[in-house]
Amino acid sequence: MKPTGLIFFPAFDWAISPTHPEREERLLYTRDQIFEEGIMDLPQIREYKPRMAERKDIARVHFCVPDVDAQITEAHLVSAGSSLVIADAVMKGEVKNGFALVRPPGHHAMTVAHGNRGFCNINNEAIMVEYLRKKYGLRKIAIVDTDVHHGDGTQEMFWHDPDILFISFHQDGRTLYPGTGFIEELGGPLAYGSTINIPLPPRTTDMGIHYVLDNLVLPILDEFKPELVVNSAGQDNHYSDPLANMCFSAQGYAILNSKLAPDIAVLEGGYSVETALPYVNMGIIMAMAGIDYSNLREPDYSPTRFKESSQNMQYIEKLVATQLANFRQREEVIARNRLEHKKMYTYYKSIFYDTDGIHEEQSTQLRMCEHCAGYRVIESSAQHPRWGLNRVYCLSVPSYGCPDCQAEAQKLYEDMTGSRNKYNYVYLQDRVKDVYKSLESALSLETVL
Repeated sequence: MKPTGLIFFPAFDWAISPTHPEREERLLYTRDQIFEEGIMDLPQIREYKPRMAERKDIARVHFCVPDVDAQITEAHLVSAGSSLVIADAVMKGEVKNGFALVRPPGHHAMTVAHGNRGFCNINNEAIMVEYLRKKYGLRKIAIVDTDVHHGDGTQEMFWHDPDILFISFHQDGRTLYPGTGFIEELGGPLAYGSTINIPLPPRTTDMGIHYVLDNLVLPILDEFKPELVVNSAGQDNHYSDPLANMCFSAQGYAILNSKLAPDIAVLEGGYSVETALPYVNMGIIMAMAGIDYSNLREPDYSPTRFKESSQNMQYIEKLVATQLANFRQREEVIARNRLEHKKMYTYYKSIFYDTDGIHEEQSTQLRMCEHCAGYRVIESSAQHPRWGLNRVYCLSVPSYGCPDCQAEAQKLYEDMTGSRNKYNYVYLQDRVKDVYKSLESALSLETVL
């Protein structure tokens, strides 16, 4: 049997503030417990060392305003790079699976990044997915987000990509940040049904979450047939987490991971630093490595403490049936969307960066292409406390974009040279050619990554 790869990066030099929930102790207690239990000495475990991601890895998925360096620290590069280390180890067959226990987290970071929102500047999972596609030629990948907060950034990243299945179960957005992740959020017009949200009522227990896994998540994965499964491994569904109101246990997490069998797990949230994280992380590691976790328990856990209410179960059963039906009719809806929409599909949204206090207004146009997922045109404006008002124009060609979409996006970028006064920055993100350019109006210079 091949081992499970592990990588630790506590990010000692990065914190939003010294007392903020997202701080280095989140991983230090876990690391101490794992070493005390002797897990790292077992042949089922292989530890890897972190490395830094390249700025091109960031530009492949993000339009960082004004540039990549403005939105990251070295800690962000190491956190994202560590997920790439695990991805390489899995793809090279050195390990059967891997878990990147890293911070800062990333699943609230969206395509356009003006600052930090939900403790996230850049999106580790999205960076890893596009890295896997570019380096290893993967196409169909599933991301299962188990964080208590809806992974709105990852959802937005792949909203228009029919080859990326994004499944998120989380506490209902009516009761928790970021206030999104509802059942009607099912993906863009050419990727309908590739986004599946499971908003769960507060105080959902192991029973409810495992019902969702067994009757919705696993059947969908079986039908979608991804080449790789990624677990966006948030741990704040735990009953002791201070930022949410769910009732999941460490044993529940271990069982979930054993059933889900992800190829790669990347740490996201989880803020019960002493009473949950060491046990939850231990359970996930043991499940991934095939080590018996039947005796894993939190010190205060009692199996009779949490019971799923009949009201919750009725809601969850109905939710599962609805989302399974939505997933299974995706091809029919996409075909109808191709007939109903014109060449460009346009929508608008407002985005709030809670950590940095930034308000963003955004307009997105999607080319309704017959041959690929279509390129996007994103116009965004945001008032930043440091850089003032930034208006940006972004062109994104998908990883498997067709020649027509590549050519149109390139022409639009070239044509923007005469309109730069309207925008502070103009960006081109061509994932097919792996070329990333930007025009800065004030300097009339082009930067290429």
